[in-house]
Amino acid sequence: MPDPKTTLRILLAIAALIFVVFWGRSYSRRARRRPSLAGADAAIAPSGYQLFVGFVSDFLDTLGIGSFATTTSLYRARQTIDDRLLPGTLNVGHALPTIAQALIYIGAIEIEAKTLVVMIAAAVAGALLGAPVVARWPRRQVRIGMGLALLVLCAILVKRQFADPAGGDALGLAGSRLWIGAALNFTLGALMMTGVGLYAPCLVLVALLGMNPAAAFPIMMGSCAFLMPAASVSFVRQDAYSPRAALGLAIGGLPAVLVAAYIVKDLPLYWVKWLVAIVVAYTAVTLLLAAARESDRSSA
Repeated sequence: MPDPKTTLRILLAIAALIFVVFWGRSYSRRARRRPSLAGADAAIAPSGYQLFVGFVSDFLDTLGIGSFATTTSLYRARQTIDDRLLPGTLNVGHALPTIAQALIYIGAIEIEAKTLVVMIAAAVAGALLGAPVVARWPRRQVRIGMGLALLVLCAILVKRQFADPAGGDALGLAGSRLWIGAALNFTLGALMMTGVGLYAPCLVLVALLGMNPAAAFPIMMGSCAFLMPAASVSFVRQDAYSPRAALGLAIGGLPAVLVAAYIVKDLPLYWVKWLVAIVVAYTAVTLLLAAARESDRSSA
């Protein structure tokens, strides 16, 4: 029998294949409907800007910064897609690059197998419960949810800049700490369905539980790699995402993962993290202001 890490990687490869087939069929059906669509909806191939967003966001994602907040900010800078479609587009588009990250880091970084499996399973359960709900949210509710969650994420990013949790040397969790970690990772998996990344909060969580911060990489990447394809089914079936933008993330993101993991490997990211925090805060405020304006128009 293969060891647990090998089993996880085999399951990831199977999940990736199933997701590609499922999404490919959905995309083909949309392509056949293209003559009946108009304007931007008629386009199938991603734009150069959407490919650029995929490369930049997944490059930073592989280095541990996260992709959701960066992608949201870059999309809103050019009004690339409707805000209502942001959570679905982020989960569908970043699924394959995240699977690639997990395949690399689960094998490369040492971590106790039971902890890895329990934490991943908890995040997947949270996502599966959250995805069908978020896929039905109206645009104003998506804006409010993402705006508030991005503000929390910004606070975590800033806190890490001033005092990154040192963590410990443990490569696994046991007893109550394992179940506390699982409960919190369940919550983070559910929050991902609102369009808020899991990476930064998970890194802080792992360190606060006394684990080696490096162990966060297989946990956070494995969690997202399993939960994103599973949760994406709800977004695709309810057409609550932008297929064109999501394809741009996938195509642009896959080579970025390989470049970051095997060529760059590490960068002095201090000022990049400050820039990301500022952009995330700006994006959160604009989302909340847009939701407020929409409420005012509805009242009028």
